[in-house]
Amino acid sequence: MNDTREYIIDEAYKLFLSRSYEAVSISDISNAIGFTKGALYHHFKNKEDLFKAVIDKYLIINELSNVSDETTLSLFIEEAIKKAKEILHGIFGEKPAYIPINYFSLAIDALRHYPGFASNKDELLNTEISKIEKILKNAIKRGEIRKDINIKLTAMNLFSLSLGVATNLLHNNSPKLAITSLKDQLFEFYKLLKK
Repeated sequence: MNDTREYIIDEAYKLFLSRSYEAVSISDISNAIGFTKGALYHHFKNKEDLFKAVIDKYLIINELSNVSDETTLSLFIEEAIKKAKEILHGIFGEKPAYIPINYFSLAIDALRHYPGFASNKDELLNTEISKIEKILKNAIKRGEIRKDINIKLTAMNLFSLSLGVATNLLHNNSPKLAITSLKDQLFEFYKLLKK
């Protein structure tokens, strides 16, 4: 039964990704998977319930890093790049089956049709920025970076650069090139922060 549910989620994901939440009907999903609507409703209450399951499985924004007092800014950047690579590889593989814009459209649909999605992600993003602020404070104490920076703004800039992998992906249409560009951007910013 769990395999059937996963199969439905996987096939619905492809439909939501190639079209949009509004453009996909329960009939479309039913036809794509070869199940009756009744069989579909056995696993999901409605289209919104199925969409939530798709988003929970495929639109994952996890914590980017674990932070300790020993985490240097350089190490944090390396870990952020590694995590971005894992996320992109998990979503797209080496050659995306869908153009990246489809995935971003799915994220917009999640913001519009998944109650609580935005607030949950906002909380996670604020937590990540706080972690970066801690890393920056420790980097200043250790002499790794300059003292004259605005910690809050610099943390937001570093976080925004990490999210810039999305822009890199749209520009290059290649997860590998997007990660290379992200790495170059983060380390260039790091050079500006160093003493």
